Amino acid sequence: MADFGTLNWSILIAYVLLNLLLGWILSKKVDTAEDFYLGRRTTPWWAIGISVIATYVSALSFLGGPAWSYSESLAVIAIHLNYPIVVFVVITVFLPFFFNSGVASIYDYMESRFGPTSRLVISSVFLVSQALTSAAILYATSLVIEFITGIDVTSAIVIVTVIALVYTMMGGITAVIWTDVIQAGVLFVGAFIILFALIDSIDVPFGQLLAELKAAGKTNPLNFSFDLSLEATVWSGVIAMSLFHITVYGANQMMVQRTLAAKNIGDAKKSFLLMGFVAFFIYFLFFLLGILFYGYYGGQEFDNGNTIILDFAANYGLPGLMGIIAAAIVAASMSTLDSSFNSLATISTVDFYQKYFRKSESPEHYLKVSRAFTVFWAVLIIIPAIMYSALEGSVLQTLSKIGSYFVGAKLSMYGLGFFSKQTTEKGLLVGVVVGFVMVWYLATQTDIAWPWYCLFGGTVNIAVALLASRLIDGAQTEWSEFSIRGQQKKFRDEGLAEKQDGWYLIPGKVDKISYLLLVFFALTLLFLFLFERMI
Repeated sequence: MADFGTLNWSILIAYVLLNLLLGWILSKKVDTAEDFYLGRRTTPWWAIGISVIATYVSALSFLGGPAWSYSESLAVIAIHLNYPIVVFVVITVFLPFFFNSGVASIYDYMESRFGPTSRLVISSVFLVSQALTSAAILYATSLVIEFITGIDVTSAIVIVTVIALVYTMMGGITAVIWTDVIQAGVLFVGAFIILFALIDSIDVPFGQLLAELKAAGKTNPLNFSFDLSLEATVWSGVIAMSLFHITVYGANQMMVQRTLAAKNIGDAKKSFLLMGFVAFFIYFLFFLLGILFYGYYGGQEFDNGNTIILDFAANYGLPGLMGIIAAAIVAASMSTLDSSFNSLATISTVDFYQKYFRKSESPEHYLKVSRAFTVFWAVLIIIPAIMYSALEGSVLQTLSKIGSYFVGAKLSMYGLGFFSKQTTEKGLLVGVVVGFVMVWYLATQTDIAWPWYCLFGGTVNIAVALLASRLIDGAQTEWSEFSIRGQQKKFRDEGLAEKQDGWYLIPGKVDKISYLLLVFFALTLLFLFLFERMI
């Protein structure tokens, strides 16, 4: 953009300075590594919940969501239908293990359940996958900076990295959560402004536009095809992507870490429940924008579809709109980048540095190391971020494909830990290797779409792990204390309270409110069915 304007620059700069100021203020509450990882466990659940939402609803969603439905159709909403199911499983099975343990790293569970090698493997998988994911997010945001200022992508990547790095390094997880709250507000204000501006700019009545889009095959949200080569079908969304997102929310340090900063397990669960009930509306908004843009632009092709929103905002003519949208997208990106930097630093310090190199240092020492690792990872992800700049497709789609290579291994490792008596560490690791080979085969030798990689890769992983465990270590006669059955036995034998303030502490027990998630899921399917029929 040739002239971003004083007003737009003022909005964007004010937003950036606000985040830096908040990071500086919260840095005064960070004295130890524990403060950096988990805060002081005083953060309210609603702030944590908004942070969870803001972290996953990144610039990739704001830019890539409309780009994806623009090129495909509203059917891509199927990929994000599953959040109520996902949250139901995560707060029932995963979260109690992690919260009750009191640890900063969720991968500590792997060592307790299987052994140190399995912890090393899954921690390494997290570091690699999260670095690649963060790079994709960083690239998406650099598009905004390039579009509005003319600064080249590489320079933009460095600028955004430095901004997110500074306040994350100062304030730790507490700064991450509270800046995410601000960033979520900016993001959704920007999204709704775009929606209303777009509807206002359409020359034909809204109902007529939807009818035209329906005739063009853009409005059907429910594709019941069994074709595994299609990315967005009801089956891939409800079955395959449920498993994918269970891993994202249940076995991902970046997502779980902020819930461990909650006051109690009830607050931790409520923060996830907020995502379960809100995510559908967020993604429906982004994908609806995409098909409305298709109608507005007449289906014209863009050199890079991820700039559709930016192109519209630049030409709409509302003073300050481009500044708000730029701030919204930078906000969306930084809400994910700050979480990523913090979790990468936490795992690097706790699972590697502290465990293998310096085991008995002071909390202040580990705080310094954590901040050093924050800088290390921020610098490192710049390299793949620059490589992503050669891509032309939806960045949200690209991110999902990257994640699909790793989720099968993560999900099967935790699934076997929770539900299997017979799996041993050696067998588990054999399964992980074979599972990765399976995913590679699916990606390179078949037409099967990426949402199914988790299901097929994870299934092979589990089957091989069970067989290898029996062949290598023989039959196991006792349930591990860190399995669901083992935990339930421990609570019974030791007379431990199953609930705390009405919320289950014991894994595998379903809180009553969780059943509402399943009802809500059914209602979203009904809504989408009626949406298409009523046009």
